[in-house]
Amino acid sequence: MKRNNKLHKANSYRLSQEVLRNKALSKGVNLIAPETIFLSKDTSFGKNVTVEPYVVFGPKVKIGNNSHIKSFSHLEGTKIEKNVVVGPYARLREGTVLKENSKIGNFVETKKSNINKNSKVNHLSYIGDTFIGKNSNIGAGTITCNYDGVKKSKTKISDNVFIGSNSSLVAPVNVNKDSIVGAGSVITKNVKTKTLAITRAPQIEIKNYKRKKK
Repeated sequence: MKRNNKLHKANSYRLSQEVLRNKALSKGVNLIAPETIFLSKDTSFGKNVTVEPYVVFGPKVKIGNNSHIKSFSHLEGTKIEKNVVVGPYARLREGTVLKENSKIGNFVETKKSNINKNSKVNHLSYIGDTFIGKNSNIGAGTITCNYDGVKKSKTKISDNVFIGSNSSLVAPVNVNKDSIVGAGSVITKNVKTKTLAITRAPQIEIKNYKRKKK
């Protein structure tokens, strides 16, 4: 009996997905390999949207015109405006808003964050409880450290900001406009407008160093 119930649920889910995919296709959504794409009842698409194989849409996802969702991405509770590129291998969690011409790249996770017009988070980053202004670039390996074990705090990155690779932004913190954070920095204080913030230990080299042997 339990097996029959499982088969019934699986068949029902499969049929409901076929209905949702056909509905999207009929509205002009370009689903590449539609049998690998999973939709929710409330998934909303604009015009000229392309979705590559193996993408999952959880509840409350809205995709704007001319946007492109690349393979192996998972989206839920996300609003995407027009001309946005997402993925591959992106995870967009509840409260994510991507403004016009923004980009989320491979192995990037976002949560409760606004990424504004023409801003990019291209690789290997976690952006949580964060506001990113216009025309800003977030380097590979950047993390917003939004949780201290008790509460979550916010990070604000203003317009025209460049965050160097492998940086940690310890919230609450503001990075003001036209500023740069040097690669490998741990930022714990607000960064002023038009400044370079960098935190690095001096590089030490020991000549003729010999590794210990087992």
